[in-house]
Amino acid sequence: MPRYKLPLGATAISLLLASCGGEAEPKPADTLPAIENIADDAAPGKTRLASTIAPFFEDPALEETRAIVIMHGGRVVAERYAPGYGPDSRLISWSMAKSVTATLIGMMVADGLLVLDDPAPVPEWSSPGDPRAKITLRQLLHMSSGLDHTEMAEGDKAIYEADTTRLLFLDGRENVARYAEKRNLEAEPGRHFEYSTATSHILADIMTRTLTDSSDPVVRRNAMLEYARGRLFEPLGMTSAVPEFDRSGTMLGGSMIHATARDWAKFGEFLRNNGSVRSAQLLPTSWTRFMKMSSANDPAYGGHLWLNKRRPEGRDQVLFPGKAPSDVFAALGHLGQFVVVSPQHRLTIVRLGKTQDDQLDPINDQIAKLIAIFPKS
Repeated sequence: MPRYKLPLGATAISLLLASCGGEAEPKPADTLPAIENIADDAAPGKTRLASTIAPFFEDPALEETRAIVIMHGGRVVAERYAPGYGPDSRLISWSMAKSVTATLIGMMVADGLLVLDDPAPVPEWSSPGDPRAKITLRQLLHMSSGLDHTEMAEGDKAIYEADTTRLLFLDGRENVARYAEKRNLEAEPGRHFEYSTATSHILADIMTRTLTDSSDPVVRRNAMLEYARGRLFEPLGMTSAVPEFDRSGTMLGGSMIHATARDWAKFGEFLRNNGSVRSAQLLPTSWTRFMKMSSANDPAYGGHLWLNKRRPEGRDQVLFPGKAPSDVFAALGHLGQFVVVSPQHRLTIVRLGKTQDDQLDPINDQIAKLIAIFPKS
């Protein structure tokens, strides 16, 4: 069965085309050997844990896995890297960046800079009578803005006609937010779910304009970067995290943040601990509850997080409902980027690699098996 296609993110149109079925991008030189470290006292047992991780790297149906990091009870109990990759390798988020964007939005709400159910402060929508003026932050975070965004090319459309391709690589790339914000409504806000990378770029633009009135790209970039580093990356110890920006200074918060697998695991742990790190509550627990709560139009999608619940009929399933607890949640990205959290198991699993989106079922199944070998708290 075809899988739901997660959105794109890359640094060149050649990578985009490669990810859609052409030749794969070149691998890094294999200067690093394969690395595997598993704790002797890992709860499932070292041998069992190693054998459950092995298929990610050794079973052709699950390749190409580049990194696995597992944190249990707040500590790393296992990590493994393919040749050419290691603990210091920064790997792209693709759409896992959306969950980072939602977390930063929550911090701005907590700071009193934004309000979840107020109309989103977008100047493009402020003309009298503009129906887009009713769109709220909640609706943007739930992917239910009603804006006419086409995430992926479908049917007879070519890949370059999809909005995600256009805003990242073609006519929208200079100013992704302007491209996304100029689209008209195709549905009443709040009534229809449509996954959209463009929506997350609108949220990134809202954050940036909240931080600075300047239109200077350098000022905009620095304001957003300083906030992201000071409020999230540095307190979590995500020292490798590097967001990308367009030429207008808008963070590409829907697709492009680079970080090591260990740092992605720290982000998952932060959400597992309901916004706290080392006993410091950086994000209100009410916000993490919002992120993990099903949206009105898709039970499997919360506030820019995927949930382990069945989707409505006609929509491809995501994650593994029925094979792991329903409170499992995940930040997911194109080509098989996973930060999966199981609160009941006190577990965060990071899998990074390059697997076509219609071939992710074996990886989902193996992640479910990996969760199952850990004890529930």
